[in-house]
Amino acid sequence: MTSNFWTIWTTGGSALLVFILGVAVGYWLKWWTGRNQGEEVADAVRGIFSQLSMEALGAASEQLTAMARTQLAAERDMSAKELDHKKSMIDHELKAMGQTLEGLGNVVRGIESERKANFAELGQVLKSTQEKMRDLSDATGELKQVLSSSQSRGLWGERIADDILRFAGFVENINYEKQKAIASVGTKPDFTFFLPRKLVLNMDVKFPIANYSRFVGAANAMEKEAARKAFLNDVKLRIKEVTVRDYINPGQNTVDCVLMFIPHEQIYAFIQAEAPEVFDDALSKKVICCSPMTLFAVLAVVRQAVDSFAMEKASGEMLKVIGEFKSQWEKFTEKLEGLGKKISGIQGDYEALITTRRRQLEKPLEKLEEIRLSGVNKVAVLAPSDLELPAGIQHKE
Repeated sequence: MTSNFWTIWTTGGSALLVFILGVAVGYWLKWWTGRNQGEEVADAVRGIFSQLSMEALGAASEQLTAMARTQLAAERDMSAKELDHKKSMIDHELKAMGQTLEGLGNVVRGIESERKANFAELGQVLKSTQEKMRDLSDATGELKQVLSSSQSRGLWGERIADDILRFAGFVENINYEKQKAIASVGTKPDFTFFLPRKLVLNMDVKFPIANYSRFVGAANAMEKEAARKAFLNDVKLRIKEVTVRDYINPGQNTVDCVLMFIPHEQIYAFIQAEAPEVFDDALSKKVICCSPMTLFAVLAVVRQAVDSFAMEKASGEMLKVIGEFKSQWEKFTEKLEGLGKKISGIQGDYEALITTRRRQLEKPLEKLEEIRLSGVNKVAVLAPSDLELPAGIQHKE
């Protein structure tokens, strides 16, 4: 495009140069004719020059116009080709974009259908969760109602203890008893565990939840602190109750400690976190406070002690039986050795019979056999006349 423009510019420039030269020559001729021939010659020259200039300018204009048309046609064809190429490229890109958009549309439709399914499933889950929350709320309300009285709390705590004992492998009336009265004072521990050597371990269930519930539901720090102090005082009172009920009584073959079961892990952890000295004070009074988890550990130790004692007792009985077996074995070996000696004596006599005595008996038999054989040979060799006959018997001729 630049070369074509330069061609047009060169052609137009030549015509313009001719025009300028014509004007310059015209003015020069005018000046010259003014000096020599006057005004008439100058006018004639100007007219001729003007006519030539117009003709040259017209020819140049026509040439410029033709070249411009040619160049514009070429540029138009090139632009049309470029437009066609760009159009084909745009069509290709649009087609690819359409395919991509169609794929994205399929993905979006799939996501939308999956979202609808997930929302439907989520709705079902939320509905089920709401129903379970409603059931849980009802159960919580019933539990609060049940735990509103101290007697109900005690029964509920005993039920939890029963479950733990069952899980630990304890059997009622074999490993423990419930509500067994102490003969000397008449008090009844909730549980009495049987230990080796006729010892017993007593346990009471205590559930101080009233002030703890107040602490949990308190609206401000002051109410929380008041409920906290009241709750810790309740715990201390429960510990004191256990110590004054004669649950530790060597005269009744009890061990020198007693268990106090708190059937709520969170309450036990709260006491441990807020006032650990309460448990230390209880230990100083030989009261072992147990949560559900620690009670299981204590019961495991008790069960191990019972099993170890049973094994020790069985081992003693086995040693006694082994001693009796040893005594009988010694008697058996003594008799067996005597019998062996007798058998050895008989064996010696038997050996003598089958060796020496037999040989001595066989010797005469061998001689008799020799005599018998020698007598047969003589009878076969001698003539009848050679035989000695008894008196009165003569040979016949």
